Amino acid sequence: MQNPFRNFCEAALLSATLAIIASPDMARAQSGSAGGSIGNDEKSLSGSRESPRAAEPSKPARRSRPADDAPSRAPQRSGGGGNYDGAWVLTSVGQTCDGSTDTVVITSGTMVGKYGTGQVRPNGAVSGTGAAGSLSWTMSGRLAGRSGSGTFRRSDGCIGSWTGAKQ
Repeated sequence: MQNPFRNFCEAALLSATLAIIASPDMARAQSGSAGGSIGNDEKSLSGSRESPRAAEPSKPARRSRPADDAPSRAPQRSGGGGNYDGAWVLTSVGQTCDGSTDTVVITSGTMVGKYGTGQVRPNGAVSGTGAAGSLSWTMSGRLAGRSGSGTFRRSDGCIGSWTGAKQ
């Protein structure tokens, strides 16, 4: 004869499983289970508030200036090299070796690609290193606007140039 407690547990688990399958909404938390209600940002486990808080007065709509009254602003730079942020395609051409194309992403002065990393200074100066298999390389150059160019040197002695275009 089986243990009555075990039979009870199996029946309870079966009932709970069927209830969840039949009505999945029952498995979710009940409305208000995190405390509070609409408009009540004070959540406590017990007690009540003395009096309801008045709604905050709405702020007046912001008035826009006519275009000719608006002061002009220079483009803002975020961090070092922030104005170069985004995806770039770098194409290299070797003097004594094959060329390649790599996509890099520049974020706040840091350049990251599949095969290397580098830094972009606020003035556009670029320097970086990379590696693939047994080869490693260094590169340097300059970005200006949405394009750039420079040179590279590989560990196998190949030297060449690269050009970049912002996507």
